[in-house]
Amino acid sequence: MGGTVLTALNIVCFPEKLDPNILGEILRGGAEKVMESGGILSGGHSINDENPKYGLSVTGIVHPDKVIANNTCKIGDKLILTKPLGIGIVTTAHNVGEANDRSYREAIRLMETLNKYSAEKMSHYEVNGCTDITGFGFLGHLSEMLNDEISIIIESKKVPYIEEAFEYASEFLITSAGQKNRKHLGDKVNLRDIGFAMEEILFDPQTSGGLLISVASKDAVALLEDLEELDIKSSLVGEIVEKGEHRIEVY
Repeated sequence: MGGTVLTALNIVCFPEKLDPNILGEILRGGAEKVMESGGILSGGHSINDENPKYGLSVTGIVHPDKVIANNTCKIGDKLILTKPLGIGIVTTAHNVGEANDRSYREAIRLMETLNKYSAEKMSHYEVNGCTDITGFGFLGHLSEMLNDEISIIIESKKVPYIEEAFEYASEFLITSAGQKNRKHLGDKVNLRDIGFAMEEILFDPQTSGGLLISVASKDAVALLEDLEELDIKSSLVGEIVEKGEHRIEVY
């Protein structure tokens, strides 16, 4: 949304029966990412729980005239995705022992990469809307970018994903949250013969997914070229059009 990180608080649930050194590594990793984001870790709260859980409550600042909303896209905008999809599918496959090392390492690399760097790049261009892809999946968060004047067209062949995620989805190594996303969106999305595996990738919930940027057409190529300087490559995946019969169309 155009904000700058100031402070962060740890929120930790951790079983007392587990090695506390594991907790130390979790907290170290979190502190490193807060520092990388430009913020200061100022404390936190922990409780005993059966399953480890970790998160951060982050406070930041943004000028009220420079807030980037998710539903202010304009007709003619191009949509750029800054990280491949498939993280949920790959981690699910890993949890049942079906993911290879390469795909799991790739998922970790994506999750470890802050969106800070893509956000810094886009700040130099006419960006009319932006969201990050997390639990609602690509299509769920895409639907949040709709307003009363627009529809969205996505070219599925241009949507990047972890290579093995397609294979895992074809073998029904999919998430329950992905099925909830599919059910929630219902007939809001028109999927035009893209195949089951690709559908699942588009519905797949992401942890630390990339940004989906709605940029003015005149700036799309320049922004994409600027983003190419980053380790993770971005892709132009769709466009904003006048409101039509289908609010979101994927072909």
